Amino acid sequence: MTRRIKPFAGFGLGLRRTHFDDFLSGNIPVDFVEVISENYMVEGGRMLRVLEEVREKHEVIIHGVSMSIGSAGGLDGDYLKKLKQLERRVNPLWVSDHLCWTRTSAHNSHDLLPMPLTGEALDVVCANIDRAQDALGRPMLFENPSSYLTFPQDELSEWAFLSEMTRRTGCYLLLDVNNIFVSARNHGFSAADYLNGLPLDRVRQIHLAGHTLGETADDIIIDTHDHDVSDEVWALYAKACAMLAAAGVPVATMIERDGNIPPLPELLNELDRARDIAAGVLEPA
Repeated sequence: MTRRIKPFAGFGLGLRRTHFDDFLSGNIPVDFVEVISENYMVEGGRMLRVLEEVREKHEVIIHGVSMSIGSAGGLDGDYLKKLKQLERRVNPLWVSDHLCWTRTSAHNSHDLLPMPLTGEALDVVCANIDRAQDALGRPMLFENPSSYLTFPQDELSEWAFLSEMTRRTGCYLLLDVNNIFVSARNHGFSAADYLNGLPLDRVRQIHLAGHTLGETADDIIIDTHDHDVSDEVWALYAKACAMLAAAGVPVATMIERDGNIPPLPELLNELDRARDIAAGVLEPA
């Protein structure tokens, strides 16, 4: 897959049912919306009609949660067919999914399960990405996961795994800054080392979200998407923006909220904070 994805330096939100009426009735100050692919991989219905109306005003990104790019048994052909139909119907800015596995041949976990970071797993992931990108006829973005355990067989850091994955397949990265923070806290590595180890020229989008702290400082923290973005994640976002700006890479940034969804103005206020941070990084000293 040799086609390139042009950078797009916009700011957006995840489109959730709670805010359908807002997006249909007014001009919402966002550059794009992102939707969960699986919710729209249908023949018809209200959600698809809403998406088509929103698409007339805003760029759309379709973001999957069950491609299962890490499945040793390969990808589901029927899933790819339905995803391609949605891609043709919506003509999205980008198509993305996660570095994870979600299913076996007999069971779908409906969860983003962690990958062993080994050469063998990398071979599986790259083969699956090649098949997905060939089926869609376009490069995809893949999101770094949040994780709560590691495997004793691990041979690579996650950032080294992602770097080699992009080199071998030509895919791009969706950089979830909250996931970096969550995984760094849970596993004791440096978030700065993670950012420094990434191929920044392959980053096209950033996710910002909230997480849930454990009861004690020693407990793991969970990527729940049901809180405001924390101050620590905002600081890491500012660092990422500075590094991407230095590398000359414009990126799209969005706020991701899936639980305890507030009124739209509250999310737009958070998005304005992202704009301010990004603008501050780009302003000359």
